[in-house]
Amino acid sequence: MGMEFGWWNRDPATGKYEVKALVHGGNIEWRRHQGHHTPWEPHEPSDEDRTRLVAEAERRLPRRLITQRQFEEIRQLSSQSGPGKITGRRHRPSPDL
Repeated sequence: MGMEFGWWNRDPATGKYEVKALVHGGNIEWRRHQGHHTPWEPHEPSDEDRTRLVAEAERRLPRRLITQRQFEEIRQLSSQSGPGKITGRRHRPSPDL
């Protein structure tokens, strides 16, 4: 079962933007978007983003929204570098027309 975590970041150069971390199938997909009518794009997470993901998961643990095993997986996956793989429906190549 996939889990979704989201928060807002503020950058002096680009302004305020939303970050989403989608955890599914042993993978974390990092996405960001800025503004209402802009598409979601891949996000290169910083150390602060990775720390924030673990903190958000830790907040869900006592409320039993995630299991201890899922939390350990998130902690292990967040230590990896890179934006993560894109899997599932969004990764299907478009047919040649």
